[in-house]
Amino acid sequence: MSPASAEPGAGSLLVIFAKSPRPGDVKTRMCPPLTPREAADLYAAMLEDVMAESDRAANELGLEVLVALAPGSDPVEFITRVSPGFDVVPQRGADLGRRMTWAIDEGLARGAAKVMLRGSDNPALGAERIAEVEAGLDAHDLVISPDLDGGYGMIGLRRPAPGLFDHPMSTGNVLRDTLENARALGLTAHVTETSFDLDQIRDLARLRELPEGVANPRCGRTLAYCHERNLWQYLDPD
Repeated sequence: MSPASAEPGAGSLLVIFAKSPRPGDVKTRMCPPLTPREAADLYAAMLEDVMAESDRAANELGLEVLVALAPGSDPVEFITRVSPGFDVVPQRGADLGRRMTWAIDEGLARGAAKVMLRGSDNPALGAERIAEVEAGLDAHDLVISPDLDGGYGMIGLRRPAPGLFDHPMSTGNVLRDTLENARALGLTAHVTETSFDLDQIRDLARLRELPEGVANPRCGRTLAYCHERNLWQYLDPD
Protein backbone atom coordinates (compact mmCIF):
# COMPACT_ATOMS: atom_id res chain seq x y z
CA MET A 1 0.00 0.00 0.00
CA SER A 2 1.47 3.34 -1.00
CA PRO A 3 1.20 6.45 1.19
CA ALA A 4 -1.40 7.86 -1.17
CA SER A 5 -3.73 4.94 -0.47
CA ALA A 6 -2.82 4.36 3.17
CA GLU A 7 -5.55 4.57 5.77
CA PRO A 8 -5.76 7.91 7.62
CA GLY A 9 -3.50 7.70 10.66
CA ALA A 10 -1.45 4.84 9.20
CA GLY A 11 1.64 4.44 11.34
CA SER A 12 5.34 3.99 10.77
CA LEU A 13 7.32 0.77 10.70
CA LEU A 14 10.89 0.35 11.89
CA VAL A 15 12.74 -2.64 10.43
CA ILE A 16 15.93 -3.76 12.21
CA PHE A 17 18.37 -5.77 10.10
CA ALA A 18 20.13 -8.21 12.42
CA LYS A 19 22.07 -11.46 12.65
CA SER A 20 22.45 -14.19 15.23
CA PRO A 21 25.64 -13.37 17.21
CA ARG A 22 27.59 -16.50 16.33
CA PRO A 23 31.41 -16.71 16.38
CA GLY A 24 32.74 -16.53 12.83
CA ASP A 25 29.54 -14.98 11.43
CA VAL A 26 29.62 -11.44 12.85
CA LYS A 27 32.20 -8.64 13.18
CA THR A 28 34.72 -10.75 11.27
CA ARG A 29 36.64 -7.64 10.17
CA MET A 30 37.59 -7.17 13.83
CA CYS A 31 39.32 -10.57 13.87
CA PRO A 32 42.17 -10.32 14.63
CA PRO A 33 42.85 -8.79 17.07
CA LEU A 34 39.55 -9.98 18.54
CA THR A 35 38.85 -13.67 18.73
CA PRO A 36 35.69 -14.86 16.95
CA ARG A 37 34.10 -15.37 20.38
CA GLU A 38 34.94 -11.84 21.51
CA ALA A 39 33.61 -10.42 18.22
CA ALA A 40 30.35 -12.33 18.64
CA ASP A 41 29.97 -11.21 22.26
CA LEU A 42 30.66 -7.61 21.25
CA TYR A 43 27.99 -7.83 18.55
CA ALA A 44 25.56 -9.34 21.06
CA ALA A 45 26.11 -6.32 23.32
CA MET A 46 25.63 -3.97 20.37
CA LEU A 47 22.44 -5.80 19.46
CA GLU A 48 21.06 -5.34 22.98
CA ASP A 49 21.72 -1.60 22.77
CA VAL A 50 20.11 -1.36 19.32
CA MET A 51 17.04 -3.26 20.50
CA ALA A 52 16.71 -1.13 23.64
CA GLU A 53 16.92 2.19 21.76
CA SER A 54 14.57 0.92 19.07
CA ASP A 55 12.11 -0.13 21.77
CA ARG A 56 12.35 3.34 23.33
CA ALA A 57 11.68 4.94 19.95
CA ALA A 58 8.76 2.59 19.34
CA ASN A 59 7.16 3.55 22.64
CA GLU A 60 7.74 7.29 22.18
CA LEU A 61 6.67 7.46 18.52
CA GLY A 62 4.09 4.67 18.34
CA LEU A 63 6.14 2.65 15.86
CA GLU A 64 5.67 -0.96 14.89
CA VAL A 65 8.95 -2.89 14.84
CA LEU A 66 9.99 -5.75 12.59
CA VAL A 67 13.29 -7.58 13.13
CA ALA A 68 14.54 -8.95 9.81
CA LEU A 69 17.11 -11.71 10.26
CA ALA A 70 19.97 -12.31 7.84
CA PRO A 71 20.18 -15.68 6.07
CA GLY A 72 21.45 -18.41 8.38
CA SER A 73 20.11 -16.81 11.56
CA ASP A 74 17.75 -18.79 13.79
CA PRO A 75 14.40 -17.00 14.29
CA VAL A 76 13.44 -19.27 17.20
CA GLU A 77 16.68 -18.56 19.07
CA PHE A 78 16.36 -14.86 18.29
CA ILE A 79 12.92 -14.46 19.87
CA THR A 80 14.53 -14.21 23.32
CA ARG A 81 16.61 -11.21 22.18
CA VAL A 82 13.78 -8.92 21.13
CA SER A 83 11.25 -6.87 23.02
CA PRO A 84 7.68 -8.14 23.35
CA GLY A 85 5.67 -6.98 20.37
CA PHE A 86 8.59 -7.07 17.92
CA ASP A 87 7.89 -9.39 14.99
CA VAL A 88 10.81 -11.55 13.81
CA VAL A 89 11.01 -12.63 10.17
CA PRO A 90 13.74 -13.84 7.80
CA GLN A 91 15.10 -11.38 5.26
CA ARG A 92 14.24 -12.18 1.66
CA GLY A 93 16.42 -11.54 -1.36
CA ALA A 94 19.60 -12.72 -3.03
CA ASP A 95 21.74 -9.82 -1.78
CA LEU A 96 21.56 -6.90 0.64
CA GLY A 97 20.10 -4.48 -1.88
CA ARG A 98 17.27 -6.85 -2.76
CA ARG A 99 16.63 -7.58 0.90
CA MET A 100 16.36 -3.86 1.64
CA THR A 101 13.94 -3.45 -1.27
CA TRP A 102 11.91 -6.36 0.07
CA ALA A 103 11.77 -4.78 3.54
CA ILE A 104 10.50 -1.46 2.18
CA ASP A 105 7.89 -3.16 0.01
CA GLU A 106 6.85 -5.47 2.85
CA GLY A 107 6.36 -2.55 5.21
CA LEU A 108 4.30 -0.56 2.74
CA ALA A 109 2.24 -3.65 1.92
CA ARG A 110 1.47 -3.98 5.65
CA GLY A 111 -0.09 -0.53 5.50
CA ALA A 112 2.71 1.57 6.98
CA ALA A 113 2.85 5.16 5.74
CA LYS A 114 6.60 5.30 6.43
CA VAL A 115 9.14 2.49 6.52
CA MET A 116 12.54 2.90 8.15
CA LEU A 117 15.41 0.43 7.99
CA ARG A 118 18.25 0.44 10.50
CA GLY A 119 21.26 -1.80 10.88
CA SER A 120 22.51 -3.38 14.08
CA ASP A 121 26.14 -2.22 13.72
CA ASN A 122 25.47 1.27 15.04
CA PRO A 123 24.62 1.31 18.77
CA ALA A 124 25.24 5.08 18.88
CA LEU A 125 22.20 5.67 16.65
CA GLY A 126 19.62 6.41 19.30
CA ALA A 127 15.90 7.01 19.57
CA GLU A 128 16.40 10.71 18.84
CA ARG A 129 17.83 9.95 15.40
CA ILE A 130 15.02 7.50 14.68
CA ALA A 131 12.56 10.27 15.54
CA GLU A 132 14.42 12.69 13.26
CA VAL A 133 14.25 10.29 10.31
CA GLU A 134 10.58 9.54 10.95
CA ALA A 135 9.70 13.25 11.13
CA GLY A 136 11.75 14.00 8.03
CA LEU A 137 9.54 11.70 6.01
CA ASP A 138 6.67 14.16 6.45
CA ALA A 139 8.41 16.43 3.93
CA HIS A 140 10.67 14.09 1.94
CA ASP A 141 10.30 10.79 0.12
CA LEU A 142 13.67 9.58 1.41
CA VAL A 143 15.62 10.33 4.59
CA ILE A 144 19.07 8.89 5.26
CA SER A 145 21.22 8.88 8.39
CA PRO A 146 24.75 8.46 7.00
CA ASP A 147 27.76 6.93 8.66
CA LEU A 148 31.34 8.16 8.48
CA ASP A 149 32.49 5.53 5.99
CA GLY A 150 30.34 6.49 3.04
CA GLY A 151 27.31 4.35 3.85
CA TYR A 152 24.39 4.79 6.19
CA GLY A 153 23.06 3.31 9.40
CA MET A 154 19.42 4.13 8.75
CA ILE A 155 17.20 4.94 5.78
CA GLY A 156 13.50 5.76 5.53
CA LEU A 157 11.03 5.87 2.64
CA ARG A 158 7.39 6.79 2.32
CA ARG A 159 6.76 5.22 -1.10
CA PRO A 160 8.11 2.34 -3.18
CA ALA A 161 11.40 3.02 -4.94
CA PRO A 162 12.24 0.12 -7.28
CA GLY A 163 15.89 0.26 -8.27
CA LEU A 164 16.98 2.51 -5.40
CA PHE A 165 19.46 -0.07 -4.13
CA ASP A 166 20.62 -1.30 -7.53
CA HIS A 167 24.27 -0.55 -6.89
CA PRO A 168 27.20 -2.20 -5.03
CA MET A 169 26.48 -2.23 -1.30
CA SER A 170 29.93 -2.96 0.17
CA THR A 171 31.80 0.15 -0.92
CA GLY A 172 32.55 3.62 0.40
CA ASN A 173 30.15 5.10 -2.15
CA VAL A 174 26.88 3.58 -0.95
CA LEU A 175 25.41 6.89 0.21
CA ARG A 176 26.41 8.67 -3.00
CA ASP A 177 25.08 5.88 -5.20
CA THR A 178 21.77 5.70 -3.33
CA LEU A 179 21.26 9.46 -3.64
CA GLU A 180 22.08 9.33 -7.35
CA ASN A 181 19.48 6.60 -7.84
CA ALA A 182 17.00 8.59 -5.78
CA ARG A 183 17.42 11.61 -8.05
CA ALA A 184 16.92 9.41 -11.11
CA LEU A 185 13.69 8.09 -9.55
CA GLY A 186 12.44 11.60 -8.80
CA LEU A 187 12.58 11.17 -5.02
CA THR A 188 13.02 14.13 -2.71
CA ALA A 189 15.78 13.36 -0.21
CA HIS A 190 17.12 14.63 3.10
CA VAL A 191 20.37 13.60 4.80
CA THR A 192 20.81 13.93 8.58
CA GLU A 193 24.02 14.40 10.49
CA THR A 194 26.44 11.48 10.46
CA SER A 195 26.82 8.68 12.97
CA PHE A 196 29.11 5.64 12.80
CA ASP A 197 29.12 1.86 12.56
CA LEU A 198 31.42 -0.43 14.50
CA ASP A 199 32.91 -2.54 11.71
CA GLN A 200 36.66 -2.47 12.28
CA ILE A 201 38.70 -2.37 15.44
CA ARG A 202 39.69 1.28 14.86
CA ASP A 203 35.99 2.22 15.00
CA LEU A 204 36.07 1.61 18.74
CA ALA A 205 37.95 4.91 19.04
CA ARG A 206 34.78 6.71 17.92
CA LEU A 207 32.81 4.88 20.58
CA ARG A 208 35.33 5.76 23.28
CA GLU A 209 35.21 9.43 22.28
CA LEU A 210 31.44 9.80 22.65
CA PRO A 211 30.37 12.27 25.35
CA GLU A 212 29.08 10.51 28.46
CA GLY A 213 25.61 11.97 28.05
CA VAL A 214 25.36 10.51 24.53
CA ALA A 215 27.04 7.17 25.19
CA ASN A 216 24.79 6.27 28.10
CA PRO A 217 22.24 4.84 27.91
CA ARG A 218 22.48 4.41 24.11
CA CYS A 219 25.67 2.35 24.10
CA GLY A 220 25.76 1.21 27.70
CA ARG A 221 26.04 -2.53 27.06
CA THR A 222 28.55 -2.09 24.26
CA LEU A 223 30.73 0.15 26.39
CA ALA A 224 30.47 -2.22 29.35
CA TYR A 225 31.72 -5.11 27.23
CA CYS A 226 34.60 -3.01 25.87
CA HIS A 227 35.59 -2.10 29.42
CA GLU A 228 35.17 -5.65 30.70
CA ARG A 229 37.42 -7.13 28.00
CA ASN A 230 39.65 -4.05 27.81
CA LEU A 231 39.18 -3.83 24.06
CA TRP A 232 40.67 -0.34 24.18
CA GLN A 233 44.11 -1.97 24.36
CA TYR A 234 43.92 -2.61 20.63
CA LEU A 235 43.64 1.12 19.98
CA ASP A 236 46.72 2.02 22.01
CA PRO A 237 49.37 -0.59 21.23
CA ASP A 238 52.65 -0.33 23.17
